Amino acid sequence: MLDSPAAQVPALSLQDEAADPAAFAAALGGSFERFGFAVVADHGIPDELIERAWAETKALFDLPDDEKRSYYTPAGGGQRGYTPFKTEIAKGASAVDLKEFWHVGRDLPAGHKFSDVMPPNIWPTRPEGFRPVFEELFAAFDKAGDRLLSAIARHLGLDPHWFDPAVKDGNSILRLLHYPPIPADAEGVRAGAHEDINLITLLLGAEEAGLELLGSDGQWLAIKPPAGAMVVNVGDMLQRLTNHVLPSTTHRVVNPPPERRGHSRYSMPFFLHPAPDFLIETLPQTISAANPNRYPAPITAHDYLHERLVEIGLVKK
Repeated sequence: MLDSPAAQVPALSLQDEAADPAAFAAALGGSFERFGFAVVADHGIPDELIERAWAETKALFDLPDDEKRSYYTPAGGGQRGYTPFKTEIAKGASAVDLKEFWHVGRDLPAGHKFSDVMPPNIWPTRPEGFRPVFEELFAAFDKAGDRLLSAIARHLGLDPHWFDPAVKDGNSILRLLHYPPIPADAEGVRAGAHEDINLITLLLGAEEAGLELLGSDGQWLAIKPPAGAMVVNVGDMLQRLTNHVLPSTTHRVVNPPPERRGHSRYSMPFFLHPAPDFLIETLPQTISAANPNRYPAPITAHDYLHERLVEIGLVKK
């Protein structure tokens, strides 16, 4: 399943955003409009922090199964802590995904207005260095995400700071993903065809083969970023906000060749969400006679997220 042609997604540098914000915004927006994806190097997250995060991630998933499951809270919809292997299913899929994962969210001060919908983090006892590493990495992803959103705002003709109040105290989630070794005849794929729920997703770990996007002609295309680069894709909330001017592209993680299925695969997506009370309302400049408003009824980010979590099996009706 790894013979898909490569998607010709251009590699951009976030360093160019500081030197020429308008040019970077045009390049990023153009890549999103064509593919729903972008590849971004020089993203500002230190290599040594990423290496520490990979080490902590592997140590976490190497823990005994019963220890990991002690951090699983089914009633929480998988928002924090551990979610076991074969729990999540892509919308409309028949087979569950072949993965386990851990979620780190935003820490809120006591009594915060969003505390009822953004639960506190669950921190494991082991590995001992886990919490400080992922608090630091969450903040670094947040910073990179803000710069990318600023470029998206420019591309859409908005003020560069338009997204700032939308994502302040946003319900973003850092997911640590482990695709365990699987038998050669495993049913299903590591992550079924799906779209992301959020505004944008920032992904580390896509150098390992397997990530594919669905092209406009219906052909699956492999994403092959340069070493150290970040893959960024549009989520459904941004697609809805922009009336599909920026499309949320279907993607999947396919199984490796049989000889590689005895190896684990790890990745770290950061799902950048707005605050729960942010109203997803179609931007007027994205509505035209050729592109009429697909979403005349606005919806809050929290209500939209809840709908989608039910669809993928993390929240029960």
